[in-house]
Amino acid sequence: MINPLTRVRDFLAPDAHRLELPLFPLNSVLFPDGRLRLKVFEARYLDMAAACLRLEQPFGICLIKQGSEVGPAALPEAVGCHARIVTADMDTPGVMLLEVRGEGRFVVESTRLEANQLLVGQVRDKDDEALLPVPAGCRAALDFLNTLAARAPEAGLDEIRDDATWVGFRLAELLPLKAGARQAMLEMNDAVKRLEILLEFMRRNGLA
Repeated sequence: MINPLTRVRDFLAPDAHRLELPLFPLNSVLFPDGRLRLKVFEARYLDMAAACLRLEQPFGICLIKQGSEVGPAALPEAVGCHARIVTADMDTPGVMLLEVRGEGRFVVESTRLEANQLLVGQVRDKDDEALLPVPAGCRAALDFLNTLAARAPEAGLDEIRDDATWVGFRLAELLPLKAGARQAMLEMNDAVKRLEILLEFMRRNGLA
């Protein structure tokens, strides 16, 4: 039975920027170039992961808007991130441990529910932001990441980029933000504004 919250699927002609994508709604936000570790045990997601590995294709991660990670398909937020599987292990039968890397953002235009309760989205790519060095007024953000990389190698900041979008996404995933705030940072299309908001949060919390 189709989830009543699912929107009616549109019939736009397919193009290079639109595709069907299996969706994994989570209580976490994945950002482009970010990393996320997942413990997969539901049959629908085990099948999805196996297919993505076999076909060398990504799936989509979206923050849950309504529902839960386990059980009936959750209603996802409209903007998510392509997730490419980097590593996959199965030490315990029926449990797959994945590490995924975020790629580009996408917008969910409609969804459908498969027989195994896997949510599939009709999605289009969300435009990338222009490459822009971190502006002078936001250099404290870059300094913070450089310091964190030196003091906490486990943060995974191997190569710091002087790119306003990249720095903003790294701050959004590392700072102690609520999930809704992280989602807002993912959806935003202004790299400098994103940095200004995050820097203000850091200053209010004594981090900058």
